[in-house]
Amino acid sequence: MIKTTNVKNIFSFLFSKRAPAYICPLLMAPMLSGCIPSYKLNGSAINYDVYKTIDISEFPIRAALVYPPLQQTFENKLLDAVTRQTRLQEIDGNSDLEMTGEITGYSLSPQSVGEDAYATETRLTITVRVKYTDTKNPANDIDQSFSAYRQFSSTMMLTDVQDDLCNEICDELVDLIFNATLGNW
Repeated sequence: MIKTTNVKNIFSFLFSKRAPAYICPLLMAPMLSGCIPSYKLNGSAINYDVYKTIDISEFPIRAALVYPPLQQTFENKLLDAVTRQTRLQEIDGNSDLEMTGEITGYSLSPQSVGEDAYATETRLTITVRVKYTDTKNPANDIDQSFSAYRQFSSTMMLTDVQDDLCNEICDELVDLIFNATLGNW
């Protein structure tokens, strides 16, 4: 433990004209770093004494426009997020928490119109419907749709940017779903 008189002596030396200008920031940094609080908002709000297991089922594509790799990409990202951010064990069948759903929307829409009356940007939107069931506390149940989108230049072909856009959109969707269900925000 640092005594108050020692701290006063250190500060009086640092702020006197005898201390070189570069020493003050170097010596102050470690002292101040211990005073800065840090918070991580990517965790969950789960009582692990009550909840031990989760069942995450498949999310089939029910959209009019189908991009086959989307289902596997979304499911992998959702399972990875739950595994990485919780201590829940993923099982098939009876579990404390259940997450089911479907990919209900995969659509393209023009956004900006140029001087030639053609679209200059296109928006790719993905919508996922999630049914979250808490078998221990039904008040936490959720049946909700989540949407996210990304825009890209209309000069590009969708096939050229589709994989990257789907990955980005799925990341955002998983964050939204996690926060609404397991994050309990």
